[in-house]
Amino acid sequence: MDALIFGVIASSALVIGAVAGARIQLPKWALAMMLSFAAGALITALSFELFEDAYEHGGIWRAAIGLIVGAVVFTALSAWLDRAAEGRRPESHGSEKLDVDAAAEQKAPSTASTSGAAGLALLAAVTLDGVPENVALGVSLGEGTGGLALLAAIFVSNFPEALVGSASMRAQGRSQKFILGTWLTCAVLLTLAVVVGAGPLSQTDPETISLPLAFAAGAVLASLADTLMPEAYEKGGPVVALSTTAGFVLSFVLSTL
Repeated sequence: MDALIFGVIASSALVIGAVAGARIQLPKWALAMMLSFAAGALITALSFELFEDAYEHGGIWRAAIGLIVGAVVFTALSAWLDRAAEGRRPESHGSEKLDVDAAAEQKAPSTASTSGAAGLALLAAVTLDGVPENVALGVSLGEGTGGLALLAAIFVSNFPEALVGSASMRAQGRSQKFILGTWLTCAVLLTLAVVVGAGPLSQTDPETISLPLAFAAGAVLASLADTLMPEAYEKGGPVVALSTTAGFVLSFVLSTL
């Protein structure tokens, strides 16, 4: 039951973000601050909730190999999704799938949203990144090690990504029913991942648990370097360093509770 509650809380950000993205537009600086805050929270989570636990369960070599594999897999899939999201005129910089312009007030959506598949590509990226994250959250709950920092990090990263993805789908002409249905399906899948992590996976051998934890850490690290932090800086400038710090501090405080 605890795993189900945590899973619903973490995944509810996807539905809330999808509703917001389908209806409203925000200043670009506000979106940048959200993304950078999420990045800071994820830095704490991958360091103290994911990779550290992977190291304690399976040793440095298992943790390091899992981290590298997670980073390589997510980087390759992210690059493929960026190509899939391209519109008629690919952007010269930034991530095609994370089309912040579609959710912002100041600029029209890029062709990645209006004639490409930016929203669906971002949905796929959130799912690929979210499954190992949520499994790791479930494992931490099953072992009784807390998981509050990871829960907060997942929530604050899910919200802006769902908001931007939903706005991209709206710019492409998708109906609100389609938008909310796809993100709700993703939320259900990620909630189930938490339950699986807390149930059968948390009862397995510690060395076996080490691999998905490290894989999740690698995927999170790759998503930070590949998408969240570059996009946040591009849209918000140097001030995003402050919101990144705030996200890190909040998540660190939660990890000590």
